[in-house]
Amino acid sequence: MADSNITKKALAEAMKTLLGTMPFSKISVSDICDICGMNRKSFYYHFRDKYDLVNWIFHTEFFAAACAKPYADGWEFILGICKYFYANHAFYKKAFEITGQNSFRDYFQEILEPILLQYSAEMFDFENPPDFFITFISDALIVSMIRWLSARDCLEPEEYVRQLRACCGRMI
Repeated sequence: MADSNITKKALAEAMKTLLGTMPFSKISVSDICDICGMNRKSFYYHFRDKYDLVNWIFHTEFFAAACAKPYADGWEFILGICKYFYANHAFYKKAFEITGQNSFRDYFQEILEPILLQYSAEMFDFENPPDFFITFISDALIVSMIRWLSARDCLEPEEYVRQLRACCGRMI
């Protein structure tokens, strides 16, 4: 298993390097493998496609670690996500631009919706919200995060979440 993680991390670093220099649509599995000195068979042993690799990066670098630690509330969890995105700004700005089936945005929404549901009572003063509400809030949050990461002068995460929280408090 340790060798498997070493291989996955090498592929992840290659993807990060490539995404820093070229659009996701132009990156091929062969490009990723060339940087690592691996063959395509090794890539496909670990990942279904390059979309799966991008999602794995988020899952292992942030989500798995975040779920292992307690958060005081949902806003603290959102702040944790924002701090991570801010620290990896260039990568996630481009990751959110990926479109199509298995895109990072779709993957992130699948993760975000249950979190919002779990914290909806204290974040939005809404017990057992309908699915429509959670989908609406997650869509709004994701679009807001994309705009935030794309801004020329990207706010510090704490300020961004403070403003986001103020807007959500007024919205409900």
